[in-house]
Amino acid sequence: MPPSPGTQFRSALAAEQPLQIAGTINAYAALQAKAAGFQAIYLSGAGVANHSYGIPDIGETTLADVLVDVQRITRRVNLPLLVDIDTGWDDPAMAVRELSAAGVAAVHMEDQVSAKLCGHLPGKQLVSTKEMISRLQSALSGKTDPAFVIMARTDAATVEGVGAAIARARAYVTAGADMIFAEALHTLDDYRAFTTAVKVPVLANITEFGQTPYFSIGELRHADVAMVLYPLSASRAAAAAAQNIYQTIRQHGTQKSVVDKMQTRADLYRTLDYKPHDLPLTPADDTDKRGY
Repeated sequence: MPPSPGTQFRSALAAEQPLQIAGTINAYAALQAKAAGFQAIYLSGAGVANHSYGIPDIGETTLADVLVDVQRITRRVNLPLLVDIDTGWDDPAMAVRELSAAGVAAVHMEDQVSAKLCGHLPGKQLVSTKEMISRLQSALSGKTDPAFVIMARTDAATVEGVGAAIARARAYVTAGADMIFAEALHTLDDYRAFTTAVKVPVLANITEFGQTPYFSIGELRHADVAMVLYPLSASRAAAAAAQNIYQTIRQHGTQKSVVDKMQTRADLYRTLDYKPHDLPLTPADDTDKRGY
């Protein structure tokens, strides 16, 4: 039997220190991340809300919404997938069972109230440690694979202070959390404080335009961070490029000036591992003008 997704995730974590986890908002993005050499991938709750449903990340998406994107990714790409389950919805146990059955390796669940906000925005509100532990216990009861990873995310650092966030994280680990997601930390010393106090792997979320600086892999390794997440980097770049293309075509009535910024059909087919008989995939095909 092949190893379970949870086992794959834990093996990747043991092999790469820290483990870089690439945000992938759909199956094609997951293929691109795999081609780039990433050993683990991520589906962001904000990515599902923003890109699949065109709404802000304020807790309106459901387990069913997330499962659609999860199943598309896991059917096509065999890398271990970490999934954002927000606050666990109404039934964290069901969420874990459904996602595990869909081929997910790990989930993270946060200690915000149900009407959550992006972890790097002001105005976040937290549930009590006791309520978060109840969520975690529910999620843990839904595990069918012992290797499946339940990661507890704490948003407390910017609300209650780093010390309080560490105290929460320690309580979550005692309750059974396998790993800790320390959201919106400001300094490497903050990460060192977490990794010293919390004796499970700790994740650093290096998202753009947020409160955490763009620390390098080397800096985070020295702080004993185990995982580094880039949740929406590629999708933000793709969205900006798409906006530029739309504006150019609308303003100029042609895409001629921006064709060199587009992925070629040959590169698309290479990523998809698709080899039509009448289109040999050679470097010369990158300038192919035929209407395939």
